[in-house]
Amino acid sequence: MSQQSAVAIKGLQKRYGDVQAVKDVSLEINAGEIFGLLGPNGAGKTTTIRCLCTLALPDAGTLEVMGVSVVENPRQVRQRLGYIAQEVALDKVLTGRELLELQAAIYHLPSKLAQGRITQMIELLELTDWADQKTGTYSGGLKKRLDLAAGLLHQPDVLVLDEPTVGLDIESRSAVWRFLRQLQAAGTTILITSHYLEEVDALADRVAIIDQGEVISSGTPAELKANVGGERITLRIREFTPLNEAEKASQMLQGLPVVQEVIVNSAQGNSLNLVVESEADALMTVQKALKEAGLPTFGIAQSQPSLDDVYLAATGRTIMDAEVAAASKRDMKKETKQQNMKR
Repeated sequence: MSQQSAVAIKGLQKRYGDVQAVKDVSLEINAGEIFGLLGPNGAGKTTTIRCLCTLALPDAGTLEVMGVSVVENPRQVRQRLGYIAQEVALDKVLTGRELLELQAAIYHLPSKLAQGRITQMIELLELTDWADQKTGTYSGGLKKRLDLAAGLLHQPDVLVLDEPTVGLDIESRSAVWRFLRQLQAAGTTILITSHYLEEVDALADRVAIIDQGEVISSGTPAELKANVGGERITLRIREFTPLNEAEKASQMLQGLPVVQEVIVNSAQGNSLNLVVESEADALMTVQKALKEAGLPTFGIAQSQPSLDDVYLAATGRTIMDAEVAAASKRDMKKETKQQNMKR
């Protein structure tokens, strides 16, 4: 681990029974940066951070936080880490202040120091009006802010957040974003796992994209988008395009000088994802070619590369496609299990 690294993960592997949750993950996170771990549900993001946060024992690989081995010195690592899980777990009968007092006691903070930090967290996270109300009355946004406060009481060097804004409204989401930027400005290193592309793009200094338990791409958001090159045209021949018609259109469009690549996205009704030259009038060229070939256009749009395009270029599917496939797989397993129980 280099002197300026806050987190170093090398060759991480983790299996749960027959499922290889993490195959090979290596990351190095610089001190003071916001690092985004991006990928669909089931890609291995949560397992990676559970191993990092001493909540799961890795099968192989090394993990360090501020130069301290996670496996060999888990107690020291917990003092340096703050972990905010995706699911907020609060005791509904406690007030926000009482919950923070309990958290301070768990970390053995001296009473005077604890009270000062609790007051500071309540003010920073704009919880003053609700601090003495029971958490059972809190909205989702307030619960998430209180959860952040609890994870920061011991002033960790590294803050790990698993899907920090999932389920939040726009206002609460913006409040969390502002606070994370304030933490970074104060020197805290932040690791965020998310499947919200725009969140990672807006917040992260660097990003790693994980798929099926492996890191498939990493760099700054700008670098990753620049590496895939060109602009994007998303095209639907029909609302539900037959595969043979999509493939025919793909072959025809690949022959155009302005088109660099065409991907047929079967998970989205055989839509076509085109990589086109940025300087050319590609949209008009594509529309003209379709018309001359006698192919209809149900929908067409042009855009700059996104992180989803990075994922698409690496895997041949979007993150949404991957999530839909993972959800279908889980549903099938659940249905099979229920059928077996009935027999």
